[in-house]
Amino acid sequence: MIVGLKYFNARTVVGPLGVRIAALVDANQIDVVTWAPTSARRLRRRGYDQAELLARAVARQLDRPCRPLLRRSHRGPTQTGRSRFDRQHSPPEFRARRLWRAERVLVVDDVLTTGATLRSAAAALRSAGASSVIARAAAATP
Repeated sequence: MIVGLKYFNARTVVGPLGVRIAALVDANQIDVVTWAPTSARRLRRRGYDQAELLARAVARQLDRPCRPLLRRSHRGPTQTGRSRFDRQHSPPEFRARRLWRAERVLVVDDVLTTGATLRSAAAALRSAGASSVIARAAAATP
């Protein structure tokens, strides 16, 4: 399902995956939903950000706002195809929009491999004022 979404524009899976991710979250513990954005290059090539689509579906299920709180801050290599060591030691860097009140944030991604991307996203959100960050992904690699 994730391969279809990421590489073959199979957006019909977004709704069912959003329902499943939302079931893993207590809506009372979050104020806003965001996503770990893909690179600008991938966004241009695909025409959409699969993590954003998932985050918006999750937000609808939880009846919470979905906002673009994160931006990639450099043009580093993509995580796809990199070794576990490389993923853990040079994750994507994010900048987060300043949160004017201590919001509880849910950050959504498509695939969890080492957790480096979501850890980096969570650190940026905490630095921007998030009081707590919960991370969820649609799939995890073995």
